[in-house]
Amino acid sequence: MVVVVTCVPLLVLAVLSGSCAVYHRRKKRTQPDDEKSQNALLHELARPTGVEITEDGELVPGSEDLHFMNLLTIRAATDDFSDSNKLGQGGFGTVYKGVLPDGKEVAVKRLSRRSWQGLQELKNEVILIAKLQHRNLVKLLGCGIEGEEKLLVYEFMPNRSLDFFIFDSERRTQLDWKTCYNIIVGITRGLLYLHEDSRLKIIHRDLKPSNVLLDNEMVAKISDFGMARIFGENQNIANTRRVVGTYGYMAPEYAMEGVFSVKSDVFSFGVILLEIISGKKNNGFYLTGHAQTLLAYAWRLWNEGKELEFVDPLLMVSGQTIEVLKCMHIGLLCVQEDPADRPTMTSVVVLLGNDSLALPQPKHPALAIARVIQNDQLSATNPSINELTLSNVSPR
Repeated sequence: MVVVVTCVPLLVLAVLSGSCAVYHRRKKRTQPDDEKSQNALLHELARPTGVEITEDGELVPGSEDLHFMNLLTIRAATDDFSDSNKLGQGGFGTVYKGVLPDGKEVAVKRLSRRSWQGLQELKNEVILIAKLQHRNLVKLLGCGIEGEEKLLVYEFMPNRSLDFFIFDSERRTQLDWKTCYNIIVGITRGLLYLHEDSRLKIIHRDLKPSNVLLDNEMVAKISDFGMARIFGENQNIANTRRVVGTYGYMAPEYAMEGVFSVKSDVFSFGVILLEIISGKKNNGFYLTGHAQTLLAYAWRLWNEGKELEFVDPLLMVSGQTIEVLKCMHIGLLCVQEDPADRPTMTSVVVLLGNDSLALPQPKHPALAIARVIQNDQLSATNPSINELTLSNVSPR
């Protein structure tokens, strides 16, 4: 008994000591790796933007493409990231309203600390948006990288995002058809620029109403390029093992097989178009009892000749029936199951601007994708899901 009573505590103490030693050794190894990864990223960011890096690893502006801001300026602008300035929260970070010393209002995205995903998102945003300029893309004003802080500074959008209006019964009354139509055209032109007219061919991969921001004149601006991918000059399709995006807006070939192209963005655009017209969300639509998805509901009413039942009555008061139904028709064409049956954004622009063209008949829309999501990425202020795990497929 004396031996047992003496040895057991010593054995437990030895195990705990060994575990602590292993933990600290691994932590020391991980920290240099993280620092090495961040330094590598800083040098990679420097190449496309012409930014110089000092021996201390600080970024010094070397071109007019992007302005690098120090942490103290950004902290002062956001009142040290106070909750009163919080605009929303997503999977990779929180967005705050800020006011720069010159009085300019900005939106500051504070990316997740100690997150390689945050570093990757910052890399995408800096490389892409700093090189892109278009009326219908949100403008990146600057960024800041100091220690664990990774910050992106955008122009401030006083009317927040599209979902803030179309899914709220009170705010939706502020949208007449003319405003909705201009928003649709703005998203179309922004996507066309990304796919075909910019110096880079870019697939957004996470287009949804919360990523369509609205300025003080309700002009639509596409935002959040953290998941975007650049395509080569002759590249039309790509494949990934890591599917990222938001349930309800993902094309089926991307959700199930990881295959994405410009037609993936076209599918997301079609979903948004049908949501604007109906005032209803595709995500969770099965709870209404009408159909498994908003797409299936639109398709059923279209086949039955009851299209007007799909349209929000508020739009019918102010809008032209023919124009509204034409946009519904285009939305159904964009959510076809086969990517080859979906139009390009060039075709969408032509169809929207020409009333004399006959639209092809839409086929059955894509299947509904059953979901299994990571609950820790849900947000009360901005219901965005930036990562998902997909399970089985079920018919509409």
